[in-house]
Amino acid sequence: MFEQTFKNFNINLNTLNTTNMFSNGDLITGHISFDLSKETKITSLTMKLKGDAHVHWSTSGGGGRQGHRHRRNYSASVELFSYQSVIMQENCDVGGTPKLQPGRHVYPISCQLPRGDFPSSFRGVHGRILYALTVGINRPWHLSKDFVTELNFVQRIDTNQPELWAPLSGCNTKTVGSLCCASGPITMRVSTEKKAFIPGETAKVICEFSNASTRTATPKVKLQQKQTFYSANRGQKRIVSRLLANVMGEPVSAHTTNVHTEIMLTIPSSASFTVSNCSIIDVDYNIEVSLCVKASHDLTVLCPIILCYTSAHANSPPLL
Repeated sequence: MFEQTFKNFNINLNTLNTTNMFSNGDLITGHISFDLSKETKITSLTMKLKGDAHVHWSTSGGGGRQGHRHRRNYSASVELFSYQSVIMQENCDVGGTPKLQPGRHVYPISCQLPRGDFPSSFRGVHGRILYALTVGINRPWHLSKDFVTELNFVQRIDTNQPELWAPLSGCNTKTVGSLCCASGPITMRVSTEKKAFIPGETAKVICEFSNASTRTATPKVKLQQKQTFYSANRGQKRIVSRLLANVMGEPVSAHTTNVHTEIMLTIPSSASFTVSNCSIIDVDYNIEVSLCVKASHDLTVLCPIILCYTSAHANSPPLL
C-alpha cells in the first residue's frame, strides 16, 4: 500500500508576500518532502502547473419522471495554461530505476507562472477558476500517485489607470404618490471617492438627499455581487446575485432639502476579486444606494466598482 510506504508527504512553497498570493510571471520555489518506510524504486517525480476554469448548472424540468426527462445540463471548460516538468527521473545510463533508501527525502522545486492576462482564483455557485500545482510519484508497476496544492492566484492590476481612482457619481429622482395626490419629488445624488477597492477596505459613500415629499425616506447602502456563468460558446448563461454587505443610514424627514451624509460600507475581507477576463465566468460588483419610502418603490443609484489586489490611489504603489 502506498500509505504504508510513503508517509508525511508535503508540498512547501515559499511565500512571496504576506497574503500568500501569486500572479502572472511569478517564480514559484519551495520543496517537497516525504518519509519512506522501506527501500523503494521510483521511476520519476513530476510536477504540473495548471490553470483552468469550469462551469456547470442544470435547469429543472419540474417534478416527476417527465420533469426529470426535460432537465438540461450546461457546462463549459477553459484551460488557461498547463506546464509540466520533472523533479527527479531514473537514469538508464547508470543502472536504471533508482532505489531510495528508508528515511526522509527532500527535493527542491522551482517553476515560473506564465505571463498573460489570467483571471483571479474564484469559487462560485456554478463554477470556479482554479490554479494548482500537482506533484506526481511514479513507480514501476504502480499507478501514479498525485498530490495537489491550490495556488491563490490574483490578476495583476495596472495602478496607472486614472479611472481606478477617479470618483464615481450618479443621481436619481422620483415623485411619491398617485397622479391625483402626488407630493413633492425625492432626489438623491451619490458618489464614491474611487472605483477600485481591496477586500477588507471601507468605502465612503457620499450622499445628498432632498425630500420634498410628505413621507420619511430611509437610505440603505448595499454591496451586491453578481456571478455570471456561461455555457460553451456563451450560448446560455446563469446569473447569481449575492448581498455581501448592508448598512442603513439616518432617515431623511419629509420636507427636508440638502441633506448631506456619509455612509461607511466595509467590504468583507473574504470577498472574491472582480473577474472580467474569463470567457465563461464574470464576477461584478455594485455599490447600491437606495432610498426606501413606505408604500412606494425604492429610489436607487448604482455605482459599479471593482475589487482587486491593489491600492487605487494615484500616489500609492501596487501591493504586488
